[in-house]
Amino acid sequence: MKFALLLLLALPASAAETTRDALFAKSVEALYPQLVEIRRDIHAHPELSNEEVRTAALVADKLKSLGLEVKTGIAKHGVVGLLKGGSDGPCVAVRADMDALPIKELRSVPYRSQNPGVMHACGHDVHVTCALGLAELLAKHRDQVRGSVKFLFQPAEEAMPATFKGDWGAKLMVAEGVMENPKPVAVFGLHTTAIVQPAGITDDGVHYLKAGQVGYTPGIDNANSDRFHIIIRGKMAHGSAPHKGVDAIAVSAEAIMAVQMIKSRQTNTRQPLVISIGTISGGDRENIIAEKVELGGTVRTYDAAFRDGVIEQMHRILKGITDAHGASYEMEYRKTYPSIINDKPLIEATLPSFRRLFGNDNVVELIPGMGGEDFSFFAQVVPGFYFRLGVANEDKGITAGGHTPMFDCDEASIKIGVQALAAAVCDRLDAGK
Repeated sequence: MKFALLLLLALPASAAETTRDALFAKSVEALYPQLVEIRRDIHAHPELSNEEVRTAALVADKLKSLGLEVKTGIAKHGVVGLLKGGSDGPCVAVRADMDALPIKELRSVPYRSQNPGVMHACGHDVHVTCALGLAELLAKHRDQVRGSVKFLFQPAEEAMPATFKGDWGAKLMVAEGVMENPKPVAVFGLHTTAIVQPAGITDDGVHYLKAGQVGYTPGIDNANSDRFHIIIRGKMAHGSAPHKGVDAIAVSAEAIMAVQMIKSRQTNTRQPLVISIGTISGGDRENIIAEKVELGGTVRTYDAAFRDGVIEQMHRILKGITDAHGASYEMEYRKTYPSIINDKPLIEATLPSFRRLFGNDNVVELIPGMGGEDFSFFAQVVPGFYFRLGVANEDKGITAGGHTPMFDCDEASIKIGVQALAAAVCDRLDAGK
């Protein structure tokens, strides 16, 4: 299969591909006003992870109206649609995540969130819209589809459950069998991106991935994304007599500083590593020595074996510091999202499709990031390609990064997303098994 994919690199765009590109572009242009309405509707009604009831119903209704085979209630609110093409062939999957974030939207737009404190600040409204646009496009032109396309509308990409128990999101969808019957030969996913760092740039200069551009990263795309919860236990005493207790706050402060030094003094500097402590809570009153402090944070790495070494170092540091002060600790560490590894032969076979559509200058190689994404669970089953959809537009003031209250997308990017997915899927189906 890999040989067949690489062989495509040596072939110029065929007349059939050029004709299909033009056909699809015309249809996407006609669909565009409807797609904008869908995106704005989803954006105005965002739903948090594992609460995507309205969004899932909208998706399922749309897919059914297009004549797809539809399954609902997967991994709680996931939806899977199967589109059968005009001729026999393999299956290719497309993933779109549906959930929003607990962020208050500050951008004043007609489609502003109507759910206080919840916002599509990561572009999942655009992801869903692009996938629905692709479904409608291919349903209209089934004769261009040599096989079938499985649409994976996924819940709960943004957040894990409140406790460290059970599976969710993509991992749970895979466990419930979405990558079988039929099993895809490849899976594609896109993600809206405004601020990026292209390959070769080493400073912190701002670079925007604009509407009309797509980005890609060969091999490792992002990081293993893990969570940890630490409890440091001391002994309560009156604040006027700290020697009679064990100050959990003081011990925690020392532990925080020591854990941060793992990166700077205890690991190979060539290995990317982020350790961030995002929450800290403890103590009962200002004149009482705290008996317990809780810390929460994240660890980001690329290499799984290196990550295991970091965990061991964290335990060693926490044990040493707490023992030295007569305190104790507990750490619950959850390996959540593995790193996305983009399949290089699949990328090499797909990039000519993107360059054919958008031009060489608009297909941008990016460096890996330290974010986490559970698309990786799908890409562990079959070859995957997770690419970036440019959404920035400086003239319109759309330049904010994801997970911020001013994030937005130039809606012209929706057309690019649908066309990119259509070319990637159909060209891969044309390559056969």
